[in-house]
Amino acid sequence: MKHNLGATDRVLRFALAFWFLGPWHPEFALSWVNWIIVILGIIGLIESFVGWCWLHTLFGIKNMNQ
Repeated sequence: MKHNLGATDRVLRFALAFWFLGPWHPEFALSWVNWIIVILGIIGLIESFVGWCWLHTLFGIKNMNQ
């Protein structure tokens, strides 16, 4: 598995995941929306550490030079 995320993209994903999983996360009245936010936060956190995104592979996007 090759990396397809650049440093800027990885930092922004980490910051977004930190916000989604941290104490200041957005909360909604519907519990399933809150679970989707938690799942997106976990996915973003994993992608920021691994440096690979399956959607970028699917669409052929490479951000390694950023």
